Amino acid sequence: MSITRFDMRLDDAIKLKAEKAAALLGLKSLTEYVSKLMDEDASRVISQHETIIVEDDVFDRFIKACDSAGSPNQALKDALEWTKKSGIK
Repeated sequence: MSITRFDMRLDDAIKLKAEKAAALLGLKSLTEYVSKLMDEDASRVISQHETIIVEDDVFDRFIKACDSAGSPNQALKDALEWTKKSGIK
């Protein structure tokens, strides 16, 4: 794993509070605590922005619409071909 440096300035009171929290969690340092928090929060934020949660009834209506859809028309086929040529995924 590659390590990179990250410098930041903190209010004294925030630093003391974070150091206490790190100690209470049994972590070795403030760096370990901040790194853990950043990793967990970044994962949460990314998940929130990359995940779609759909209610069951909405999903069921979507599947029903997909099942009852007709064959793709030429415009849709052309759009698919264009996206492939454009490298859109």
